[in-house]
Formats: sequence, structure tokens, C-alpha cells
Amino acid sequence: LLVKAAELSKDEKLKELLEPENDEALKEYIYGRDLLDLVQDFGPWDGTANDFTSLLRKIPPRLYSVASSLAANPDEVHLTIGTVRYSIEERERYGVCSGEFAHRIEPGDTIPVYVQKNANFSLPENQDTPIIMIGPGTGVAPFRSFLEEREELDADGKSWLFFGDQHYVTDFIYQVEWQRWLKDGVLTKMDIAFSRDTVEKVYVQHKIAENSEELYQWIEEGAVIYVCGDEKYMAVDVHETLLSIIKKEGNKSEEEANAFLTTLQQENRYQRDVY
Repeated sequence: LLVKAAELSKDEKLKELLEPENDEALKEYIYGRDLLDLVQDFGPWDGTANDFTSLLRKIPPRLYSVASSLAANPDEVHLTIGTVRYSIEERERYGVCSGEFAHRIEPGDTIPVYVQKNANFSLPENQDTPIIMIGPGTGVAPFRSFLEEREELDADGKSWLFFGDQHYVTDFIYQVEWQRWLKDGVLTKMDIAFSRDTVEKVYVQHKIAENSEELYQWIEEGAVIYVCGDEKYMAVDVHETLLSIIKKEGNKSEEEANAFLTTLQQENRYQRDVY
């Protein structure tokens, strides 16, 4: 977009920013800024408003994991949305879709939605199969739907949730529900990590590593592993932690551990919904 916009801008600073030697400055400028910044920072502009808007793409849809079971809520679909809020240069910014939900629409309003199926992220057919759910932040959404479903079906399979976020007091999403399911036995185990509540940051992968022996035992019993949430950092760290556990507890080489995890993926016993 900046390259195209530079053809309409009379401000040489934009062209300078796009020079190869200014790559780091360009990345820094792009991060967190929006179209309004571009218009304000690099005017005046040649051409008409139509010339400018023709450079723009349609806003892409936002995909949210369904956080409820159809069996438990036949007339509703629940979503788990964390509102993106931040400030740059004294202007408050909001996520396009999350800001819409949090600040602009009112009860009774309608919005366009559609269902995008994910056949590769679902509960095992055998209700006795143990499940290990790893979902920091809003990545916990599908696991709420899993446990609602298992509660409705009175399933006997063990379940283990790893959940993490920044602060226990403000970010423990669905806390009361997890605790009720733990009490009722719908959820067998739960490990939590709140990274900003301790001097040393603790994430879900650290909690997974702490439970290395028992987690590997669950895998040996046929457990299905689910990972949902951030693709760039969390999912990579969790993947590496799982590999190290398989190497250590399974007494396997690096190559054997990778092959083992690949086999789990092929058997739909290691499923990821990452973004």
C-alpha cells in the first residue's frame, strides 16, 4: 500500500522511507499504524479521493473460534473476543473488528457472519479418549466448547487444560466455568500461567515442561493434543517443548521425536488452530 501511495504523495519522506536501506525504519513505522496515519503523515496528495481509495483492498474478515457447544446452546453461538487497544502518538487505536464489538454495536444490532468449518480441529469420536488442551488467551475459546460438549454427552474421557495470559485478576477468561468443571470432574486437570504476575515470566510451555512425565504418560494412553492461539511465538514454543518431552520421556533421538510428533499429526492426535 505504501509503495502504491508513494506515487500519489507529494511528500518525499514517504519515498525515502521506502528505500531499501530504510527497511528497519519502515517496519517500525508500519507496526501499529493505520490508514489515517498514512493520509496525515505524507500529504498533500495528487489525484482524487477515488484515486486513493482504488489503492485499498476490502477489509478481510475476522475468524473467531466458536466458544460454545451446539448441544449445550442450541440457539446461540458464543465467541471469545479480546479487544485490541493501544495508543500511538496520543491517538487511541482499536482493533477493527474487536473494537466494533466492544465499542460500537449495541444489543439488537446485526452484523454479517458466516461459518468456516475446520474439520481438522474437533473432539475425538471416542468419548473416552483423553484430551490435552493448550490455549493461552482467547485461544482457550474452542476448549470451552469442547468441555460444554463433553458435559452434555456425559463423556468419561480425561481432560487437561493449559491456560495462560498476563494477569490472574483481569485475564482469567471463564475462570468460574473451569473451576466448576474441575469440581464436577468434566475437567480433570488445569495448569495456569500468568506471565506478568511474577518477576520471571511464566508461559504455558513452562507449565507443560513442568509436567513432562505425566504429559507423556497421557500421550502414551492415546491422548489427543490441541493447540490454539498465537502462531508466531506460542505455537512454536509449545511445539519445541513437546519435542523435548518426547525426547526425554520417550528416550528418543531428535529425529525419532520429530517422526513421533509427525505421526501424531497424521493420526489427528496433534491438532493446531493457530493464527
